[in-house]
Amino acid sequence: MVHTFDLTVRSTDIDVIGHVNNAKYLEYMEWARFDWIWKMGFTFDEMKRRGVMPVVVNININYRKELRLLEEVQVRTSVLKQGTKSFVIRHELYNQKDDLVADADITMVMIDAQTRSSIPLPPEMNAALKASLA
Repeated sequence: MVHTFDLTVRSTDIDVIGHVNNAKYLEYMEWARFDWIWKMGFTFDEMKRRGVMPVVVNININYRKELRLLEEVQVRTSVLKQGTKSFVIRHELYNQKDDLVADADITMVMIDAQTRSSIPLPPEMNAALKASLA
């Protein structure tokens, strides 16, 4: 199952070369990732209540095409792999022509909010990830 998140490139996203700054691609992915996690039922309040947090431990990104001011972008998120304490998702960014402009594989680990050490994925998240495997 693929989650989609839509956005428009803003003037503050543009660098001196006139296209979207490389760091903004990661920000777009983060917005989509939080939307995806929240739609699974893991809001900030719910994670705080449980005392858990998903943290990014690795990002591998490919920049394929430029994005420019006011372009419409869709971020597509899918689950690639699931472990006991971690999972890997893929974000793909597409422009309004449906051209792939960037993609990244992101590894996340669930941690205990107090001890900051890795813990098993909560059962509900484990089930949602398993159901979403690409």
